[in-house]
Formats: sequence, structure tokens, C-alpha cells
Amino acid sequence: MHRGIRVRDNKYSESDIIINDAYYYVLILKQVKEVAINVVNYNISDCCILFLSPFQLARLHVNEHSTVHILHFHADFYCIEYHKKEVACNGVLFNNIFEQPFIHASPNFSDEVYWFFERIARLQKSNESYDSSIMKSYLQLILAICNKEMVLQRRKCTTAAIHSLSEFTDLINENFIRHRTVQFYADYYKMGKSTFSKRVKSEYSRTPLELIQERLILEAKKLLHLTYKSVKEIASELQFQDVFYFSRFFKKHVGVSPKKFRDTVGIAEVAKKSI
Repeated sequence: MHRGIRVRDNKYSESDIIINDAYYYVLILKQVKEVAINVVNYNISDCCILFLSPFQLARLHVNEHSTVHILHFHADFYCIEYHKKEVACNGVLFNNIFEQPFIHASPNFSDEVYWFFERIARLQKSNESYDSSIMKSYLQLILAICNKEMVLQRRKCTTAAIHSLSEFTDLINENFIRHRTVQFYADYYKMGKSTFSKRVKSEYSRTPLELIQERLILEAKKLLHLTYKSVKEIASELQFQDVFYFSRFFKKHVGVSPKKFRDTVGIAEVAKKSI
């Protein structure tokens, strides 16, 4: 597996593009009307920029009018956890199960991001040893300006909409390991389970159970990537009854086993430096 960074441009006929591998992705999408991330379908604008984390299943429906500019990078090349102070994109662009994983882009903004794509594409054809550090600098700039735009767009959405379940994300983040039943969260809001599930589905496009399970998977991925804990230790920390059940649960939702995930994504520099 190539553990660096790559840029490519593609035009397609009527088809689906499926992405599900060990890379982080930044995609500039033009005239791509339908995007599905895991179990959620999104209708997007004529031009948007999409962000994917490792082994996050994405399906893009494209046609002859669509253009897809793809940048992907491996955590061994650029670890967003290790460099989080520089770009603050972890939890904003990547690894956020509660928000839409894309920004609506104006022609000027998408052109600005694509300019950096082009510079990285030129450098990746070179054999100069110092080019890697320059490509990392370009990548940091891409993530920084996209992070800023994502934050601005989310603020506008928050101002425009009043979420009746605004505490729900905090509630899951605090309780997802100990409390995995929908009933616990429905009781917190003093709602019936069915009514609560409908409200959550209308606001987050996923059921409460799907969000709880996605949060568990996100935590498992973090522990596999950011620590040297064994799969058995991680299963115990997440309060699974045994390592075999945890492995089956993880593979069902991610598509690969915990061991395969760790082998392909790797262990981050932050884990190595903590030893």
C-alpha cells in the first residue's frame, strides 16, 4: 500500500464510485448530485468539497457531466491527530458523526482549493527528496482553509435552526460506552422510544441506535490508531463482552477486522511519542 499522498482528476460516464479504504480523502465534486456516506444519503450542491476518514464507506453517483478531483493521503504521510494544532480539522472535517462531511463551495473557493491540488500533483511527479515537506505544507493549507469554511457554514446553520435535541451529541459522547440502548436516551428526554427515534432521525438522518454504534466505532478506530493497546484491551475498555464479539461488531460496521484496520491505517506518531 502506498502510504503517501496522491492527487488525480477524473471524468466519468454514468456510474457509481465506491470509496472504502485506509486513506483520508478530500474530494472536489462538481455536478455530482447524490452522495451516500455509510447509511446516510445526501443531496449536495453543484460544487462541494467532501471529506472522508479511513474506511468510511462512500458511494458517489456520477454521470458524464460530473467532475471529481481527488486528493487522498495516508496517516503515515500526514497524521491529522499529530498535527491537530496546525489545522484543527480533526472533529470538524474528519471524524464527526453528527455533522455533514462536506462544505458547499463557491466557484472561487473550489478553484482556490484546486490550485493546491495542482501544485501537489506537480510535486508528486518529481523525485526531489524535499518535495514531501512542501506537499505537506500545501496539504496543511488545504485543510486549514476548508476547516475555516466548514466552521463558518456550520455557524450559519446553527443560527438558522433551533435544534430540539441540541444536547444529544454531548449526551452520546458522555454515555455511549455504558449506555447503548435507545431507551436510556429517550428516558433522558422524557419521550417514548418511538417518538424519540423519529425526532432523532429527522434531525440527524440516522436512528439513535445507528448514532450510538457509529460513536462506538469511531472510538474503536481512535484507540486502534492512536494507542498500542491490544484488540483485547480495546474490547474491554469499550465494555464488549469479549474480543470476538467486538471484532465481529467492528467488521460488520467497518468492513475489515480491527487487526486489518490497524495494519493498513497504522499507528499514529502521537502513540509512538507517548512510549
